[in-house]
Amino acid sequence: MTTEEQLIKRYGPLLSLIDLSELLKRSPDGLRISLSSQTEFATKWRAAKCKVGRRVYFRASDVAMLIDTAS
Repeated sequence: MTTEEQLIKRYGPLLSLIDLSELLKRSPDGLRISLSSQTEFATKWRAAKCKVGRRVYFRASDVAMLIDTAS
């Protein structure tokens, strides 16, 4: 089972900020602050972000790719 399949099975096709913070073992506020900075980490993870109305989600396919390339 690929990383993407595991993420979709657990979270669905979109991960909320809370889901992503749990996955990365960070606090939601810490992750929010990290994503607002101008670092390489923030740039990569913001590319996986999509907005639905006022809510921010992260595409499971992009998150899986980022996790797989970091390993």
